[in-house]
Amino acid sequence: MLSKRVYMSIIATTKQTLCVGTHPKGKPFIFGFLFLSALGYAFYTPVGCLFLVLSIFSLYFFRNPDRMVPQGDGFVVASGDGIVCDIVEQVMLPKELGMQDLGANYTRISIFLNVFNVHVNRVPVSGDILKKIYIPGKFLNAAEDKSSDENERSIVAVRTEHGDILSFVQIAGFVARRIVCELHDGQKITQGDRYGIIRFGSRCDIYVPSHYKVHVARDSVAVGGETIVAFNPQHYAPEQMSWIKN
Repeated sequence: MLSKRVYMSIIATTKQTLCVGTHPKGKPFIFGFLFLSALGYAFYTPVGCLFLVLSIFSLYFFRNPDRMVPQGDGFVVASGDGIVCDIVEQVMLPKELGMQDLGANYTRISIFLNVFNVHVNRVPVSGDILKKIYIPGKFLNAAEDKSSDENERSIVAVRTEHGDILSFVQIAGFVARRIVCELHDGQKITQGDRYGIIRFGSRCDIYVPSHYKVHVARDSVAVGGETIVAFNPQHYAPEQMSWIKN
């Protein structure tokens, strides 16, 4: 028999996982599966059970929790939850941005999101959006390195208040048109704010200037809006940081 403490722990974990609100893009899936579940129970119970399970999974997948977002200067936070699957130095910004004149003076930090991660994306750095581009593409496994150049993706370039140009990318996997990016050219964005979602398995790339220090290691866990993945040594002052719930 499980102890009362274990039961309470399970209940608390379930509440923290599911009772956190749902991203608006997930509601059609949740209510659609619930409707099909009701129809299924009316005609054939196993079908109703199947759609009920799918509705619960959708509720879990599209969860939209608040995060404790660090406040400060000169650092970049993860744009999504997952595992840091790759860190590549001396790369150029995505060619679609047309910024080849900046040269191979960037480091690309890639985060792979599996189906159990939160898929709501967060703005990695504050600044002004220079360009936002949507690229239809292939639907390779998002964990593969070539998905950065070949898969469906949404690319954003931003200039910080210190004049640094960074880029962050949403990359889809197997199914078409699953990227939601709510940003636009010329918009002023704030670090840690929600800006979109990628449905059912994906990857996030962040391009930081080469003079930034990478603050994560390959295979480490990243939390969107919370984990500091890189910082500019000229402006980073961790002793002056604070945190807000967002």
